[in-house]
Amino acid sequence: MSFQAPPTLLSLAVQSLAKNEALAINALQELPRELYPPLFKAAFIDRHTRILKEMVGAWPLPCLPVGALMNVPDMTVLQAVLDGVDMQLTGKFHPRKRKLQVLDLRNVHHHFWDVSAGPEDGDGSAETVCQKQKATRPHRYALRRRLKVVTDLCLQFYLEEHQTYFLQWAQERRGSLNLCCVKMQIRELPMHTVRKILQIFQPYCIEELELHIGWTQSTLACFAPCLGQMKNLRKLHLTLVHEKLFTFLCTSTDIQEKSVTKFISQFSKLNSLRHLDLAGLYFLTGHMNELLGCLKTPLEFLSIALCKYSQSDMESFAQCQSLHHLKHLHLAGVILHDLSLVPLGIFLENVANTLKTLELEHCRMTDSQVSAFIPALNKCSQLIEVNFCDNDISMPVLTNLLHHTANLSQLIMELYPAPLECYETGFVLRPERIVQLSSELMNILCTVRQPHSICFASQLCLICSQRCTYGLETRLCHCCQ
Repeated sequence: MSFQAPPTLLSLAVQSLAKNEALAINALQELPRELYPPLFKAAFIDRHTRILKEMVGAWPLPCLPVGALMNVPDMTVLQAVLDGVDMQLTGKFHPRKRKLQVLDLRNVHHHFWDVSAGPEDGDGSAETVCQKQKATRPHRYALRRRLKVVTDLCLQFYLEEHQTYFLQWAQERRGSLNLCCVKMQIRELPMHTVRKILQIFQPYCIEELELHIGWTQSTLACFAPCLGQMKNLRKLHLTLVHEKLFTFLCTSTDIQEKSVTKFISQFSKLNSLRHLDLAGLYFLTGHMNELLGCLKTPLEFLSIALCKYSQSDMESFAQCQSLHHLKHLHLAGVILHDLSLVPLGIFLENVANTLKTLELEHCRMTDSQVSAFIPALNKCSQLIEVNFCDNDISMPVLTNLLHHTANLSQLIMELYPAPLECYETGFVLRPERIVQLSSELMNILCTVRQPHSICFASQLCLICSQRCTYGLETRLCHCCQ
């Protein structure tokens, strides 16, 4: 027989207050601070918005990580919380006596709600929930005295009701609050909307920025100075959709060059950048040396996809000091079949002690190109993932490639293309050949080391848009079954 532990006096007190709205509100001024977190959590779960509003207004601890409770956006609860902030702003007490320093709206788990907030827990919360960021503006002291509101934003195609409400609320109070957005994701919004949103928040607070946009090159250049203000940006994901490629092609060369220079120059101001992911930036062809030369800090992650490389672009990888400690290199959809990849081999030797993932998918590399960097690949002892799918590699070169992975004992994920011998003229796949040849390659690999997860994949079928794969299990596309 199992016995349920009786409720503690603390939990009984919280339950009693949560059921009596008037009593809870009247008791706030005398309520012990250790009762605030459990009472707030109970009121949040039961959506007692009046209690929430009054508790935010009287919050006695440095930090309130309310976002950790918001698994799903709730307009009514959000309004109550922000109304409570307004009570803080209009209070008659001196700013030095104000306890609440940070309102954290980010939906991230925090231990604050797992334990009762005694004196030590409460005092340390502001530091753990929102790490203090180094301000580079002259007015940083004034900002420190303001109540800080921290959030993440994910804005896709249009603004949802709760997002519109919060942004309008923040816009009206940005002169009284220190508004910080740590992670910002924006998809398919016009540039003027994005600039208005960015003007609400302190740019140095943005640590991660993801933009998926269909802007023209000139529009992106107009936005570039906003990017340069994000001094603490650590991760940048920028995907440029090509609906307006024709506009680019019709623009004069002089205008193109000026806009490229204006965009690239902003990277010299990003002193904290560690993760750079660029896709579809077609105008970077021939400018990779300038871009990489602007980097002020060593990158850990670099992905440049869906654009064409020149030979000088490829050579810039080996020359860039900021890439010598790279951990992840992803080049997907970058057509390399007409380039010498000797510089890639030099680059791999430079990062042999740090590189963990290497993705060269859909680069249309040929035998001679792959053979140029195979010896260097053998030295990359820290690799855990490789992807060479959608490249034109024959059976002998794939065999040589697998032999040269004998020292790569940490590999846990390997993706290779089906050898060219699996296809007839016109790249028509012969299903029986991919099974036969991939089995031979698997046996060759097992003689040098034991693979964890491996797959040999055909090109996408033009009819059913699926692949035939051979690895731990064999799977044929619908057309080959």
